[in-house]
Amino acid sequence: MRDLFDKIYKDKGPLGKWAEQAEGYFVFPKLEGPISNRMKFRGKEVITWSINDYLGLANHPEVRKVDAEAAAEYGSAYPMGARMMSGHTQLHEQLQDELASFVHKQSAYLLNFGYQGMVSTIDALVSKQDVIVYDVDAHACIIDGVRLHLGQRFTYKHNDLESIEKNLQRATKIAEQTGGGILLISEGVFGMRGEQGRLKEIVELKKKYNFRLFVDDAHGFGTLGKTGAGAGEEQGIQDDIDVYFATFAKSLASTGAFIAADKEIIDYLKYNLRSQMFAKSLQMQLVVGALKRLEMLRTMPELKDKLWENVNALQNGLKENGFDIGTTQSCVTPVYLKGSIPEAMALVKDLRENHGVFCSIVVYPVIPKGLILLRMIPTASHTLQDIEETLVAFSAIRERLENGTYKRLSASVSAAMASKE
Repeated sequence: MRDLFDKIYKDKGPLGKWAEQAEGYFVFPKLEGPISNRMKFRGKEVITWSINDYLGLANHPEVRKVDAEAAAEYGSAYPMGARMMSGHTQLHEQLQDELASFVHKQSAYLLNFGYQGMVSTIDALVSKQDVIVYDVDAHACIIDGVRLHLGQRFTYKHNDLESIEKNLQRATKIAEQTGGGILLISEGVFGMRGEQGRLKEIVELKKKYNFRLFVDDAHGFGTLGKTGAGAGEEQGIQDDIDVYFATFAKSLASTGAFIAADKEIIDYLKYNLRSQMFAKSLQMQLVVGALKRLEMLRTMPELKDKLWENVNALQNGLKENGFDIGTTQSCVTPVYLKGSIPEAMALVKDLRENHGVFCSIVVYPVIPKGLILLRMIPTASHTLQDIEETLVAFSAIRERLENGTYKRLSASVSAAMASKE
């Protein structure tokens, strides 16, 4: 019998094996200062494109005031206990009612964390007789929720309607044999590519197949749709989403999440969501803060207008300068370049140190080998000057990538990587 920790000593994992070269800079970087369009990285000011503060609420003075007042009144402990036991309050109910109204659903239920809540919601919705069909590019929280499922599950090719229908046919045959049902899971906006899920077309398939639709709209909530109710509102099918999920960690610049659906569905879930039944209630200062943020979403459309002014300026500027931003249909702005992982590391270091631009880098195995994805999140806090400086910086790094500068600079890193593979 081997020691349980043998695998830890011998294999640090696909990312962990590069910790020595990457940690503290490329992964686990330390941004400092108030959350804003410009922050500090290693003592230098950088334009930050990696903060999901879409509407610029994180340091909005009205938000900071309410957060501080709530912390002073309630502290960070109240209420103590799980919602079912001693952690339930009128303000929790008020926030749920307002969230349900905002996303045009009968009822809603608060979740302490988005990731935890998604995993638990999937677990509660299905039994071993049921079949799950989900997008192959689904977020990790969806994948982990599906892993708990004891029944059959199928992935479909990303946003591929033919693949969706093929897998619905497979699921239907199995469900007819087991006596179960079908849950189809899509994201409203896919966080890496920025593409919206094919929700309208998926809903059309309900005419042919008997399934329920669960949508993770973390990046759509607050940013898409006439009122900000998300990708479903944007595509005109919000009523056809059976269970709607969104997090507070993006547009609301806070901690927590919620699910929304018909009242009977929510009543069932709140008695069967293990992550909420056996966990402490969402603390009051976060509930009060979320109420204020939601009020601002409803009453200050200029926040979303400013966000989209910046999104359009950034994305149009990138396209006009010949950059490949894929097929994004949201605020998420991916920039695709061709190069190796060592070249990507040299490129990002140049971008941060010499151009003062900080954005997230994504490489293999998240995307295919030979590609570099620079993922940018424009917010309402950014300025046109931020965008202009970033476009100049991106043109400079592309030239160095294409003329081989980064390949030469990364030769030692390439050698180190080759020795580990």
